[in-house]
Amino acid sequence: MHALAQPTSRREYAQLLLPRLSLSHCVQAVLLRDTRGLQLDDQQRRSYFPCTPMCSITWIFDGQVELFELPPGGPQEGPRRPMPAELVFAGPWTRPVASWSAGPVHLMKLMLRPDALQALTGVAPSDWVNRVAPAREVLGERWWQLCREVREAADDAARIALLQARLDAWWQAARPEGSAGVHRIEDWSQGLALRAATSALGRSVRQIERRIKQWTGQPLRELRGMGRSERAFFEAVLAVQEADWSWADVAERAGYADQSHLCRQTRRVTGFAPEELRRRMDDESFWAYRIWGMAALQPPWRQP
Repeated sequence: MHALAQPTSRREYAQLLLPRLSLSHCVQAVLLRDTRGLQLDDQQRRSYFPCTPMCSITWIFDGQVELFELPPGGPQEGPRRPMPAELVFAGPWTRPVASWSAGPVHLMKLMLRPDALQALTGVAPSDWVNRVAPAREVLGERWWQLCREVREAADDAARIALLQARLDAWWQAARPEGSAGVHRIEDWSQGLALRAATSALGRSVRQIERRIKQWTGQPLRELRGMGRSERAFFEAVLAVQEADWSWADVAERAGYADQSHLCRQTRRVTGFAPEELRRRMDDESFWAYRIWGMAALQPPWRQP
């Protein structure tokens, strides 16, 4: 896996790593967060995340983390609840969420595409929408052994190398036909629709929709909406590099009917209006958005 950029100053505490092409239909990304040595206030110890169709496994190596949801209409905090274990499985999220830590934290989050997770583990993503649980209660023995080995590895670099080698071997043996390499949600969801439509199991619209929801836990319409939101986010990151830009232009490039449509969807997916999200990208609590935005500024990384 590959970091999008060499970290400097604050960004050494938050990294995004993309998988090699052979794993891109299985793994969306790995997020690393390490605030040990940082002096953060209460707000900076928050971490905000958008809705996502991805499932995840999170290793909490140091510190304690609490999770809370963000209502679609604004960033008010929902009730906080402690992570149920130091190794946590989470399903897809249809609502934006955030986390908070009382002190320094060191963690790693493996973001898995839900159809790939089901192919590799037999876990049905539809059973885990908006849910978290100790990974030991969800994953089989093979995965639990890998999780333990990752936790016991010498450092983050060794953990990434172990994950990549093991998952690559497992995925090449299990991946369905037609699962081409992708990096963005929009491309992945389009590939799912094509695979569902060409399946020999039935090709009516209803059968295709049912198949996609079985694979991912969510309807194709929802996946396409998240893909469009991600495209709008990347378009906005690129647009602000220009001297003359507007949210109306971003909305048009991303395929929204108008700027109001973009604003409604952005609030639903992130909990924030587009302009507020743009203004707060440099806040430490928005580190996940900041490092994901770096993907828009660089060409996709590829490794045979």
